[in-house]
Amino acid sequence: MTDFSAVVTTGIYCRPGCSARPNPGNVRKYHSAAAAEAAGFRACLRCRPYRIDPPVSSAAPELVCRAVQLILAGALDRGTEAGLGARLGISTRHLRRLFSEHVGVTPDQLARSRRAHFARRLLDDTDLTVTEVAFASGYGSVRQLNRASHDIFRAPPQELRARRRASDRLVADGGLTLRLYHQPPLAFEAMLAYFRARAILGVEHVSGGTYRRTVEIDGDPGVLEMSRGGPDHLLLRAHLPHWEGLIHHVQRARGIFNLDADVDRATRYFGDDTLVGPLLELLPGLRPPGTWDPFETGVRAIIGQQVSVAAANTVVARMVRRYGTPIAGVQALGLTHVFPGAQVLATADLSGLGLTGARQRAISAFAQSVVGAKIDLERSRPLGEFVASVASTPGLGLWTAHYLGLRIGEPDAFPGGDLGLRRAFAAATGETHKSLDRDARVEKWRRYRATAATYLWLAPPGCERDERFDSLSANRSERELAIG
Repeated sequence: MTDFSAVVTTGIYCRPGCSARPNPGNVRKYHSAAAAEAAGFRACLRCRPYRIDPPVSSAAPELVCRAVQLILAGALDRGTEAGLGARLGISTRHLRRLFSEHVGVTPDQLARSRRAHFARRLLDDTDLTVTEVAFASGYGSVRQLNRASHDIFRAPPQELRARRRASDRLVADGGLTLRLYHQPPLAFEAMLAYFRARAILGVEHVSGGTYRRTVEIDGDPGVLEMSRGGPDHLLLRAHLPHWEGLIHHVQRARGIFNLDADVDRATRYFGDDTLVGPLLELLPGLRPPGTWDPFETGVRAIIGQQVSVAAANTVVARMVRRYGTPIAGVQALGLTHVFPGAQVLATADLSGLGLTGARQRAISAFAQSVVGAKIDLERSRPLGEFVASVASTPGLGLWTAHYLGLRIGEPDAFPGGDLGLRRAFAAATGETHKSLDRDARVEKWRRYRATAATYLWLAPPGCERDERFDSLSANRSERELAIG
């Protein structure tokens, strides 16, 4: 993780890359923006570190990384540190000790900083009222926002809005447009091609360099659009029924393109690897594809087993038409339905869709396990426990478990028995395996095996041009090319 720099003589902290040049003797380093704020420093108005705050890297213990991800998903907006510790299987005291050592603040302080930073971005980039900003950022009242704004930014929300740069504002043509900052580079076009080939008809649509999908927010339908905004950010345009809790929906949207992946560390990790290293140089910034809805992705994976991408697309489209929720007024965006939820598919009659009996039973069992909380899709438990819970579901196995783990952001998920991975590995090494799980070279990839799998799938040895992503055939087996 890159440290934030705070200057003791000015009381200001900056993010890496700021053009300010203070006397090195006056600079103090902090693990995160939240830690600098907790020490009494305020954000630089030049580099605006509140716009991007990677709170922790994968160099920290896995438990801390999981806790941070849960906090980013809103665990402490609706619960307590004690509840977060219980979900992770540790005491509150141990949780706070780990955060103090690796993040520089307590879990509550990180959540507080995150809410304030999100509110500041909304004040900068949108015309939402201060009241709307407060609720969109997870505050229970405008008074809470005012207090946090004074504590962290030393000014009330109205004054912060008055300081925003007119030339830097986002102008939305319908919907609310926000910047999603990420660690560059990002192989956006390659990932977009991946989603285009597997888009669920009516639920997802890719065209003109934009990924679009339907969502459901507290029972009401909405639409998200994501496109490239610059080398360090995507643009998210949200068409939502209300703005309350927007902070949680934005964080969830970041997961689609896996924007919180630690690209720099993964690149350094594979720098000397003779197989994966050259692929990273060929296509820098390729990340394991993520998802908005892990349940949707799991169902899509089950349907795609042993059939082509095109065949799976046909079957899942039938399912959406039969059990999805229709949405009016968005057909021009190529969208028509919200994907059916776990409670719907847990009891649905799946006959007549083109599924085998085994696939029907597997989807029903998966949905029932999600409804019954036997499978946790929020990454609160270690990868091994997640894989075991999925693989123990009738009709599912280790391949599905690891593939779903990869899509929900598990950096070490690796479906070693996948035919596409084995073929790419054989093409590079001349060796064939029934499974790559026990190969010594694959063992060296641990911690970042999901990245290795993604490069072997989408940038296999021998590819030399980016046009290869347009030729990912919809007729190839999904077991041959990551399904999803």
